[in-house]
Amino acid sequence: MAWDRMFEAFSTDLGIDLGTCSTLVHVRGKGIVLCEPSVVAMERGTKKVVAVGTEAKKMLWKTPGDIIALRPMRDGVIADFEATEKMLRYFIEKVIARRWFVKPRMVIGVPTCITEVEKRAVRDSAEQAGARDVYLIQESMAAAIGANIPILEPAGHMICDIGGGTTEISVISLGGMVVTNAIRVGGDEFDEAIIKHVRNVHNLIIGEATAENVKITIGNASPDKKIEKIEIKGTDAITGLPRKLEMDSVEVREALQEPTNTVIEEIKKTLGQTPPELAADIVERGIVMTGGGSLLKGFPKLISKETGVPVILAESPLLCVALGAGKFLESMVKEKNSKYFNVKN
Repeated sequence: MAWDRMFEAFSTDLGIDLGTCSTLVHVRGKGIVLCEPSVVAMERGTKKVVAVGTEAKKMLWKTPGDIIALRPMRDGVIADFEATEKMLRYFIEKVIARRWFVKPRMVIGVPTCITEVEKRAVRDSAEQAGARDVYLIQESMAAAIGANIPILEPAGHMICDIGGGTTEISVISLGGMVVTNAIRVGGDEFDEAIIKHVRNVHNLIIGEATAENVKITIGNASPDKKIEKIEIKGTDAITGLPRKLEMDSVEVREALQEPTNTVIEEIKKTLGQTPPELAADIVERGIVMTGGGSLLKGFPKLISKETGVPVILAESPLLCVALGAGKFLESMVKEKNSKYFNVKN
């Protein structure tokens, strides 16, 4: 017990949203202290880290032959174990600095659709990066806690978390997930849909960074009175020469129809699997949306129109998973039998 109290006193506990696009870190007692792209740049031969996070993202698709910049997370899971471990270690050292007397405990949000092998990869990666104890929590549960949804009530609450690589839709009651569905469709698929559309319709090849900029700048899911335009640059698929193209928000909405419809169908499927009494609660309380994908302009409005259920955008959609993971840890410290402890995976 004395050792446990000493660990509590000196440990810096971390709640982590290890996302496909971005990694966020919550420190107990301080809140969100880090939000950086999940990107690592390394020397090709030695695997020596050149840059991580924001600096590494600037290098994506622009590196010389001896340096490789990559995203070690794909579809919410680890695609490159070694790069993920180095990225996590860098972020931990950046947050804790020289105060690393005791290894930190970590709570990491993971998609419900990942396998046991993929969960083990997350745990191993965190342990290799310096974690003392690792707890995994379902992303939708963490997002619900982070969005201040009263999950312990005997009532139905629906959360739709759209991340970079996955979308999770869950119905929560009494601190547990009654129904949950997850698909490997998220912000990355939105970008890919824009790339595919521009190539097929305009014979123009553009990169992921350009597609992401189009999505953020004029991306939309519902018709709007104002039609916005953007100029993009790419490579002509026929001549191989650089070329410019102007796109408007109507065309971008058409390009995004396939992935947005996939998300809507999954929400309808989840509603159809929900027990009637809980479904009645959801109709009254609405669907809460979190994650970067929920920020697509007009998406909550479109989902509400298609389902007939009110849709509420969380106060800080991008931060909800990390905030929820952090609250989970804080609750563990305050109470040996944490009020959220039954959501540990």
